[in-house]
This record gives sequence, C-alpha cells and structure tokens, in this order.
Amino acid sequence: MTVVRLKYVHKFPGRNGKTRYYLRKPGCKQAKLPDPSSPEFYSEYQRLLHGGAEKITVSTTVEGSLIDLIAKWRGSHKYRAIKASTQQVYDRILNRIAAMECAQGAVKYMSPQNVRFIMRQHESTSPTTANRMLSLLSMLLDYAVELDWRDTNPAYGVKRLKINSQGLHSWSDTEIATYQECWATGTKQRLAFALLLYTGQRRSDVVRMGPEDVSEGFIKVIQQKTGAKLDIPIHLALGLELQAWRGNGTGTFLVTAAGKPFSVNGFYNNFAEWCQEAGLPKGCSPHGLRKAAARLLAEAGCTPHQIAAVTGHKTLSEVERYTRAVEQKRLAQEAMTKIA
Repeated sequence: MTVVRLKYVHKFPGRNGKTRYYLRKPGCKQAKLPDPSSPEFYSEYQRLLHGGAEKITVSTTVEGSLIDLIAKWRGSHKYRAIKASTQQVYDRILNRIAAMECAQGAVKYMSPQNVRFIMRQHESTSPTTANRMLSLLSMLLDYAVELDWRDTNPAYGVKRLKINSQGLHSWSDTEIATYQECWATGTKQRLAFALLLYTGQRRSDVVRMGPEDVSEGFIKVIQQKTGAKLDIPIHLALGLELQAWRGNGTGTFLVTAAGKPFSVNGFYNNFAEWCQEAGLPKGCSPHGLRKAAARLLAEAGCTPHQIAAVTGHKTLSEVERYTRAVEQKRLAQEAMTKIA
C-alpha cells in the first residue's frame, strides 16, 4: 500500500490518546490541522500551505530580546561554522522558540525558570525536541555572555528531560532476511539495503555514494555529519550488488524514479515504503541498519575501535554498548553450559 505524505504535516499523540496534526512550514508558526478524516482537512492544508500560515517575524524585534539574540547568533561566525544540514535542524527549532510570546522578553532577565518554561511547551508531545531546545538555548545564552548582555548562562544546571527510549530500532537477523527475500539482487531496493548494512553509514552518506568512491576493494566516505574520512572494505554481499548495478549517468548509485539522485529525506520516505512492501514492522529505518551493522561486527568479535573504524563514531560510548550486550550474551551462554 502506498503511503501519502503531505509536505510539512506532522502528527503527535494527544493526552487523550487522539492523534493531532499540525502544519510546520519553515518560517511560519505551527498551525493545527483538522483530522485527516474530516472534509475540511485538505482545504485547510492548502490554505495554510499557500500563504495562510502566520509567518514568524524575527527581524522586527525588541532590542536585547531572545528573538534579537537568535538573529544576532544566526549572523555570527559560530553559526556560519556549522554545517548546512545542521543549520537546517537548528533553524526549525529556533523558529519554534521565536514563535513563542516569551521570546520577546529581555535576555538579561532570563532565569532557569524561563528556560524550563520554554522546554515545557514540548515536554508532553516531544521530549526530544524539548531537550534540543535546552541545548540550543545554552548555546544562545553562551553567546549572550560573549556579547556582555549578561554575566551568566541561566541554562546551566537545567536538567534534560529523561526519555525512556532505546533509540531507533536495530534490525534483527529475521528482519534482515525478510527484506532480502522480498528484494532480489540487482534491484535498487536491495542495493540501498546493502550500502546501508555493509558500510554502516548514515543515509546522508549513502545517497552520495557513487562509482568514483570505489577503488581497490574499498569504498571511500567523507561523512557529512562529522567530516570523518573513511576507507571501508567492500563486503562480498555488497560487491555482488555493485557488480549487478548498471550506470545511470548521475554519479550516484541510487537514483529516484525520475533518474535523479535522492535527497536525504526523499530516500528515507522511499526506503520506508520498501520496508512496508517487504512486510516489515514500523521502525525498520535506514539508521536501524547502521545499528545492526555495529551489532554484527560486535558479534563477530570486533573490538570497539575496529567497529568505530567502520562506522566512523567519534566516541566509543555508543559502540561499546553493542559490544557489552554481545559479550553479556556470550558469557551467559558459557555460564549456563558449565552447570548443564
């Protein structure tokens, strides 16, 4: 079944268990939408999409306000040094902060209580967003100290919200096998899967991979997120997919139905549909294959440093979580064997 996704539409679970829908168009305030089953949904969506959504006016602000600080930080060298993809993520969150009435208040009078108030606006719907707001507010208020707007950063000491989550789902061996049974060697779907699993890279790196990156049995990667330069040996299974691949003239292995390179989000949406067609449960994402790659390397006996050499992790904390889980399973098996 094809899933229709409307641009800028986001859904969130409400307190009463009913799903709520919002339009989050860049540069505009969040706007509530009717339920998709309502006859008014599509007409309201079109109205908001084409000029009906209230715009965020960051430029017309009170001097010394939080919105003023956001505008000055966006014009600073600190902001310009951030990668464009990260800037886009930050901008979405900054726009939400700027849309709040409290953002017109003076930065010099902000207290930890004000920081917590901003976080609470997303505490129930998205605690992850609330924590990202805290991180961004901390950066903004550090910049306020540099500008001599205040002496201290009121975000220091504010606790992040506790999130009871194991993160994105890591694919199981059964799910890996199910996907491969659905998509045969030589298909675009199987090539995408192999690039994700057998390089252990993010989708932002996989969509940019092409034949020029392959040399002497290795595939070269410069990670978009970290800038890390990696040379990853081509696994036999990936090698078979690359041999079956036919050039498309774009410079990338993966292209859309229109023959153009995938955008990062476009690839995610297509991959989600391929997983759905394979009968996989929700939550089987491209990043889940990156986690599965780390798990498989750990099960093969690789050290955290060896795994990081493939995945490109800057720190070993995430990698060591996989090796600890695998080591626990092995030790438990050995222990039970001794009392058998």
